[in-house]
Amino acid sequence: MQNIVIDKPYRFIPPHAGTFWPRLLHLYGRRYLDKNYGLERFEFRGLERLQASIAAGHGIMLAANHCRPCDPMVLGFMAGRIHCYPHIMASWHLFMQGGMTSWLLPRIGTFSVYREGLDRESLKCAIDLLARAQRPLMIFPEGFVSRTNDRLNNLMEGTAFIARNAAKRRAEATPPGKVVIHPAAVRYFFQGDLDRALSQVLEDIEHRLSWQSQKHLPLVERIAKAGSALLTLKELEYLEKPQSGTMAERLAPLIDRLLLPLEREWLKGEREGDVPSRVKSLRAAILPQMIGGEIDERERARRWRQLADVYLAQQLSLYPPGYFDSPPAREQLLETVERFEEDLTDAARIHRPFQVVVEVGEAIEVGPTRQRGAESDPIMVQLRDALERMLAESKARGNVETASRGVYPLGKNRQTRSHFQPRG
Repeated sequence: MQNIVIDKPYRFIPPHAGTFWPRLLHLYGRRYLDKNYGLERFEFRGLERLQASIAAGHGIMLAANHCRPCDPMVLGFMAGRIHCYPHIMASWHLFMQGGMTSWLLPRIGTFSVYREGLDRESLKCAIDLLARAQRPLMIFPEGFVSRTNDRLNNLMEGTAFIARNAAKRRAEATPPGKVVIHPAAVRYFFQGDLDRALSQVLEDIEHRLSWQSQKHLPLVERIAKAGSALLTLKELEYLEKPQSGTMAERLAPLIDRLLLPLEREWLKGEREGDVPSRVKSLRAAILPQMIGGEIDERERARRWRQLADVYLAQQLSLYPPGYFDSPPAREQLLETVERFEEDLTDAARIHRPFQVVVEVGEAIEVGPTRQRGAESDPIMVQLRDALERMLAESKARGNVETASRGVYPLGKNRQTRSHFQPRG
């Protein structure tokens, strides 16, 4: 389990106001992203839209999908191209890693948010920054890294809450001003030899399974076989026998087996909503007495095991049903194997080279009040529609460009099934 849950009292960490460190780091941005994430090519589109909002004096929120851990650095590097240095809302656990990271994050304009409860200080800070309109506010409405560039998870309603409250303050200011949300669609394209990139990772996974190498299989079948085996191990652990059916049919009962007993114990019954929402509710219930030191070591160990089960449920939910119902893109295969490795070892190795394409969308103007009677928040609907459309368009353009360079969807080994449906 990655160290994303901290059993210490939360304290809000505010951002520094200066831009010295963001400016300095921008000079090192390309080298850092290449060395640590394999990003060698960058393409930024729609920067003129962001520049127009800056020139107009709007309060600006940059709202982006969150596919890979390097997304904040990519967007910060992009904004630095136009001498714009956003404030960034980031999970508190990142500030608890120690060393240079903890020291540097506030200095580049990042502030903390507590994901295991209501963080009024973080919300107030975000609203203040957006209302002052001195620097854009960067936020990732999905709330976590998905590693699925072709699927957008549920977007948190707090995005619209922050924007509307800032819009209300700006509307009442003298002179009045506006708040806008710019969707930012971040898409990555792997431009290397996919078979070579994934071969060693799959070899290591197969070794963990005590298998001989499965390199005789086409790449898609090899990934499917490894994924089915890893899922079977968890089914044996929690359901006592392997399940049959498609990936979606197998994941749902396993996730419920992990979450339902805990929801009955801690929340007095099953909770509705998506898995990340259910996970957040459980963490908020399990953690307080651990943080307060009100329990003995035996109970603390029991709760850590429960938190590990909660973490596993969230990780399983990030293998989206139907992600391979059509012939998978190179990046979909890479993302899946990266997630296998991350779930086994808490880290995924660097693959290269990548190209990243970021498109800044048209400004969505935010009013100070929400339309009554609407089933869904109109702002969140517009934001989701814009992100999905831009991601789809970016993928289509990227596939054409990739094919023109002679890099095909599955690299040298193009054998594949038409459907990716691992079976038990």
